[in-house]
Amino acid sequence: MKKRYIVRSQLIAILLILALVSFACAQLTPASTTPSPTMLPAGPVATGIVPLTVPIATATEPPAGSLQIYFTDPTSLRAINYIGGLDQDLVAALDQARLSVDVAAYSLNMWSIRDALIDAHKRGVQVRMVMESDNMDIKEVQQMKAAGIPVIGDQRQGLMHNKFIVIDRLDVWTGSMNFTNGGVYRDNNDLIHIRSGAVAEDYSNEFQQMYINNLFGPDKKTGTPNSKVTIAGVPVEIYFSPEDKPASRILELIIAAQKSVFFLAYSFTSDLMASAMLERANAGVEVAGIMDDGQVKNNQGTEFDTFRNANLDVRLDGNLHGLMHHKLIIIDQKIVITGSYNFTAAAETTNDENMLVIFSPQVAAKCMEEFQSVYHQAQLP
Repeated sequence: MKKRYIVRSQLIAILLILALVSFACAQLTPASTTPSPTMLPAGPVATGIVPLTVPIATATEPPAGSLQIYFTDPTSLRAINYIGGLDQDLVAALDQARLSVDVAAYSLNMWSIRDALIDAHKRGVQVRMVMESDNMDIKEVQQMKAAGIPVIGDQRQGLMHNKFIVIDRLDVWTGSMNFTNGGVYRDNNDLIHIRSGAVAEDYSNEFQQMYINNLFGPDKKTGTPNSKVTIAGVPVEIYFSPEDKPASRILELIIAAQKSVFFLAYSFTSDLMASAMLERANAGVEVAGIMDDGQVKNNQGTEFDTFRNANLDVRLDGNLHGLMHHKLIIIDQKIVITGSYNFTAAAETTNDENMLVIFSPQVAAKCMEEFQSVYHQAQLP
């Protein structure tokens, strides 16, 4: 009995020593600074995203998201050689695509964007495109089709006038800029990058209606899944035309202006919007704008003369090498309206368009810098 008791005591002592050693090692070994995939905060994931077997940064949305706005610079010396433009920012994003790229393009002939889309397709990314049928014969589009990228045309009288790209169902690139040499380097345009799963769901839903369901213009279904979102503390509203009827929202915002309404308009033929601006001007609100010279001279129903006859400070653009292609309204220097949507009846009723309303003094300040730049180059009639 005494020998058995000694053996048992020795075993207990050994177990205690092992436990102490294990505890000491745990205290001396630093915790891993790289969390496992299951430890990473996932955040809200875009609806319909394909589950991934390896952690990929672009598959989940950061808690706050992000929004950036860029402007073309036709006056830059680099623009003459088609280098250093906004296509570089877009190409860098396309080069990071790992899952999918959906493109809705009125037109596309920018070589760098063509190459980035073909490269993405070659490395296994799902690349799809819908576009205006009248522009499908462009050489660069045919080269994309020859590389195996499916391209669907709208095949209808109204324009597929969108200019947006959705990458990995998380990143949205949109604005007034066509994906063309002129759009990037010759014209005055904006390009907006939004990282948000909710916004990407909206744009993906719009793309699916066109690409999968062959629904364009007035045939598209109403309803935007996430029409009002907050991105990094910035409220943003998303509209698609014709189904969301953006004109009514633009009118509401103009009528509510208290201090100023500034606009850059490629095409402006909306009597209702012009009347709303005139009413605010009569109420003491500052109203000023620049319109594209070619559109004013050739557009039937342009509002330019209406504004000038009311003694508003509205001018013709001074871009001698391209278009003043903006569709931009800045209200009270804190609300920005922009997108592919021209201020016309066609944009409201027949074309495929998209539009953002951004409630941010910071974004409005950037847009005011662009307004001032275009204004200083503008010309009086």
